Formats: sequence, structure tokens, C-alpha cells
Amino acid sequence: MNIDVFWSASLAIQVHIVIAALAVLFGAMQLTFRKGTWVHRQVGRFWVILMAVVALSSFFIHEIRVWGLWSPIHLLSIFTLGTLFVGVYAARQKQYRTHAITMSVTYFLALILTGALTLLPGRMMHGMVFG
Repeated sequence: MNIDVFWSASLAIQVHIVIAALAVLFGAMQLTFRKGTWVHRQVGRFWVILMAVVALSSFFIHEIRVWGLWSPIHLLSIFTLGTLFVGVYAARQKQYRTHAITMSVTYFLALILTGALTLLPGRMMHGMVFG
């Protein structure tokens, strides 16, 4: 592991990495907790905030540029913010199946899959983890 890659990155990237790592950890915990409990609701609220920060912080990262400053990754951030809204709304409306599906899909697509893609050769995380 080459931690120098992390320290040489911009503040936006550092925040993005740390908050995403926390979101992976708390999201995994959330998936194992008993649903509907006070702990589930509190950790869920915290996880939604973490995910929103991860998505919003991506708008300050412009390493990949396809359309001016933007890339398909930024579309994923918009998708993530939308699914967070839908998931929270579904829980408040007691549509628990919709809530569970929406939040699980958000966790696996926006964190796990995209996190795995950051480990591809040529990406900063690849250099940090495998460098």
C-alpha cells in the first residue's frame, strides 16, 4: 500500500475516499442489523448522510473529463442522490420493501461496484492499494 498517493491527492479526493470507506463500513453493518430497530434507524440516517457527502464530494473531483469538467461518474452521483431520496421517502411512507431494495441497490452499485472499478490499473486507488 502506498499511502503517499492519498496524501498527494486533493482535499476533495481525500474527503471522498475517507467518507466512502466509512459508508462501506456502516452500510455493511446496516445490512446485518435487525430491521426497524432504533439502531437501524440511527445508523441508517448516518449512512444516508455519508452517502450524500460521497456523492456531493464527487462534484469537486475532475480527474476524468468527458463533457468539460464532468464524466459518467458524476451521473452516478446524481443517481445516488436520487436513490437516497427515494429510499428515505419510501421508509417514511412505510414502503419497507421499496426502501430495502433501493438502499441495497445504492449500497452495491454506488459503493461496492464503483469502489471496485477504482482499483483498475491507471486509477489513483490502484496506485494507492497496489503501488
